[in-house]
Amino acid sequence: MQKYRIAIVGVTGLVGQKMLEVLLERQIPISDVLPIASRESAGKTVSFGDEKLKVFPLKENIFEGVDFALFSAGAQISREYAPVAVRQGAVVIDNSSAWRMEPHVPLVVPEVNGHALKTHQGIIANPNCSTIQLVMVLSPLHKRFGVKRVVVSTYQAVSGSGKAAIKQLKDELHQKNPVEKVYPHPIAYNCLPHIDSFEPDGYSREEHKMMQETSKIMEDESLAVTATCVRVPVLNGHSESVNIEFRSPITVEGVRKVLEEVPGVVVLDQPEENIYPLPILCDGKDEVFVGRIRRDPTVENAINLWIVSDNLRKGAATNAVQILQHLINMGG
Repeated sequence: MQKYRIAIVGVTGLVGQKMLEVLLERQIPISDVLPIASRESAGKTVSFGDEKLKVFPLKENIFEGVDFALFSAGAQISREYAPVAVRQGAVVIDNSSAWRMEPHVPLVVPEVNGHALKTHQGIIANPNCSTIQLVMVLSPLHKRFGVKRVVVSTYQAVSGSGKAAIKQLKDELHQKNPVEKVYPHPIAYNCLPHIDSFEPDGYSREEHKMMQETSKIMEDESLAVTATCVRVPVLNGHSESVNIEFRSPITVEGVRKVLEEVPGVVVLDQPEENIYPLPILCDGKDEVFVGRIRRDPTVENAINLWIVSDNLRKGAATNAVQILQHLINMGG
């Protein structure tokens, strides 16, 4: 069996750490792992199973001999170094927003549009965490009933902002003054309708990501998506309240049946018994959980539902490793 040399850029971050875990869990055939991070982190060690791996600083010639490079170090780093990695022979799977809307770069959720990997030119984009869990539910429903319009409100955990955000929440909950404040307002006991920067039209960049990426992944420019993205005082696991209007007649039972047959989606929908998706239950899991499926009585052929997923795993690291698995199965 062929084995591969895999670099992880941003290995000391939350997603980089999860990438190491998922590579082991999914038994990727690896010859060795090259951990890469900032100069400040160079020389530190990271755990990979029973091994301790030395972290190397990001530099121009670091990717020589690398087969696949998984990036999770921010858009600026990806813009600068992803082309460098490709020139040195690596295939890049990038978790940042840098390449997602570039026409020549596939934006991939393997269960939804894995076929798009055939068109890659060296760089593949991992979608936004909230978009991934949304399209996992939307795509099979779109194929069966034809989705016309989507209204989504997110409840996004602080882990989506990194280690410092988790520390800010914990410090505030313990009534400590955070040394580093990630958010412009307190996050403990609060909700912030503000993720990423705001655009001139009043929407945040996070909202634009969801609205634009969904259509690209599902390969349907006619799909109408509007979003409101909110940061909530939850450590890990993004939640979404979604209203979906369909082109064809639907029933709640029909929608539930479609979703129950989708690999990677788990239906938890017995509200009378207090069974519905919760961030605390999805933590550490790769599936996308959906429940609270009910008809919208104000619109013909519309439903409301609730989606929850671990944003560090399926929303980032797991999806990237699944892309890697698909590429290996395709022969690169």
